[in-house]
Amino acid sequence: MSLPRSVLRTALQARVGPSSGSHFLASRLAAPASTSQSSASSLLSLRSMSTSRIAWQAVPKQETGPTIIPGDSIVADPAAKREAIGNAASYANPYAKGPSAIDKAAHLFFFTEILRGMWIVLENFFRPPYTIMYPFEAGPLSPRFRGEHALRRYPTGEERCIACKLCEAICPAQAITIEAEPREDGARRTTRYDIDMTKCIYCGYCVEACPVDAIVETQNAEFATEWREELLYNKEKLLANGDRSEAEYAANLRQDHLYR
Repeated sequence: MSLPRSVLRTALQARVGPSSGSHFLASRLAAPASTSQSSASSLLSLRSMSTSRIAWQAVPKQETGPTIIPGDSIVADPAAKREAIGNAASYANPYAKGPSAIDKAAHLFFFTEILRGMWIVLENFFRPPYTIMYPFEAGPLSPRFRGEHALRRYPTGEERCIACKLCEAICPAQAITIEAEPREDGARRTTRYDIDMTKCIYCGYCVEACPVDAIVETQNAEFATEWREELLYNKEKLLANGDRSEAEYAANLRQDHLYR
């Protein structure tokens, strides 16, 4: 009669010892299992299991030190350990020690940094300037530039404004003041058209709101004055600006007609 395999495995592990259990298990799995064992060998295995277990428990366990990874070396001397750490740091960063004394002396006596900066100065000295000589030279202006305001006329000389007051209503800065009255032919015309240029923010809303293109913003940006009162434009001032810039504004309209 044969014992169960679990009992036999426990008995054989106790006889071989706990330290070589893994090797025994590998050989045990590799070897074919024998199913025809005698009862005498089973009893001998049980006796060996009991005696081996008692002997294994009687042996005292040895104290183990720190785990050493193969390939690593423990440096006992602190000075040698610091030197090894310094060598490793210098190997990781070759520029940790900084420039040598020869490099410092070369920079000091040959003025390399100053010569390098002067070379950049000489390169830019002979290049053409990037600026313009304002006011003798003027930069390009877009056809949609919003500058000084003006009132336009028809080719017949009649003013375009019909006193609808849309520009006055839409102005966010409330810089436009319009007064109107009917003429003898029944048409409405302005008797007062004032623009406070000190309030104007040049948003262009008045130009967009005008149904007859009466109020426009020209490309004139040079209308600075010495007195604030000179920036309070009335109807006559605006009509004069329109007469002076009509040709230029008409050319800009023709150039920009595809986008309007």
